[in-house]
Amino acid sequence: MHPEAHTHPDPHAPLTAGARALRIGIGGPVGSGKTALVAALCRTLAADLRLAVVTNDIYTTEDADFLLRNGVLPADRIRAVETGCCPHTAIRDDISANLDACEDLEHDLGPLDLVLVESGGDNLTATFSKGLVDHQIFVVDVAGGDKVPRKGGPGVTTADLLVVNKTDLAPLVGADLSVMARDAAARRGDLPTVFLSLVEDPAATPVADWVRGLVKG
Repeated sequence: MHPEAHTHPDPHAPLTAGARALRIGIGGPVGSGKTALVAALCRTLAADLRLAVVTNDIYTTEDADFLLRNGVLPADRIRAVETGCCPHTAIRDDISANLDACEDLEHDLGPLDLVLVESGGDNLTATFSKGLVDHQIFVVDVAGGDKVPRKGGPGVTTADLLVVNKTDLAPLVGADLSVMARDAAARRGDLPTVFLSLVEDPAATPVADWVRGLVKG
């Protein structure tokens, strides 16, 4: 943190965007494809938007290292947070380390359009504090079975966008995508759900378009 110490707001109070970058949180269970999605979004959006990424891991910088190895952004646009605790704690309860990372990026890089905050792998209860992000994407994958959307949980039911990932694996694991679509709609009402395979669509087109729409306001 910079010497001019930040004064953090109430972690549960909504933030007013405009003077800072839009912040979008990306959460979901371990192995659902969050980091691969972040990488795809960086590749797709970097030419149009000034963006940066904050990753969260419990004891390592594994996700940030993956992004750096794949060259999706310059190194100075990626910050790694080692939470040392359950991932949801650092994105929902004590968000100070993530706030510092977001604010430091804008301090060091100048005005940004977008900061993606990737949670460490968590469960269906993972949600981001409104004091940290403006919108949340929740990622599940078909390898968990087509029962996942109907299990609900705050991540599935309240995220601004639900991404059902790795649809190319559905035939291999016996997952019925129509069942997942039906159950997601029942759990989420009017909130959007997209189905995605980064093998078939490495640009993550529907997610990138959704993000662009938010940035443009």
